[in-house]
Amino acid sequence: MSPIFDFLFQQYDGYAIADIVLEVLGVLFGLTSVWYAKKNNIWVYPTGMISTAIFVYLLLKWSLLGDMLINGYFFVMSAYGWFCWTRKKEEVYVNPISTTVRKEYFTSAALFIGSLLFVYWIYVLFDKWNDWTAYVDTFTTAIFFVGMWLMARRKIENWIFWIIGDFISIPLYFYKGLTLTSIQYIIFTAIAIYGYRSWKKILNKSLPAA
Repeated sequence: MSPIFDFLFQQYDGYAIADIVLEVLGVLFGLTSVWYAKKNNIWVYPTGMISTAIFVYLLLKWSLLGDMLINGYFFVMSAYGWFCWTRKKEEVYVNPISTTVRKEYFTSAALFIGSLLFVYWIYVLFDKWNDWTAYVDTFTTAIFFVGMWLMARRKIENWIFWIIGDFISIPLYFYKGLTLTSIQYIIFTAIAIYGYRSWKKILNKSLPAA
């Protein structure tokens, strides 16, 4: 094996084949979900639910509680988002792409702070507050919680939260030994940037001319 390959993937030596296959499937469904999100396509949610269900199992098994909570929350919010995106009133979808209003900024701030406190409590409860990654994990969890809520509401600002959280997660997951997931977040970051640009074009077309 080459030194580069060993550096990237030697942490998988002790993993069960089934777990590696599950991680690959979780990554593939996760990438598919983000691609559908970029396209403003409802399939973002069913594909995302499959990915998050896989990672809830794997992360619980690997005792990565903050990450597990993120994925559990994603699963629940995917069901909520699926409902929001398909709601119609007189055959018109009631949740088109839009910008965040003042009330939603307050809700986002409350969700961010509440997420920080909740994940901190979980780490203390299970005596996992023993490494610098716990601090980063708590912060990224709060970012992703807000991003997922804004996506369910079809707010364009959701992409900003995804870009920040994905970028931070790249070295974090590599440090934790999940190289495939780290690579996934590199691709997530790129897609999130394009997703923001794509939604911005759709939003601009929907705005009335001055």
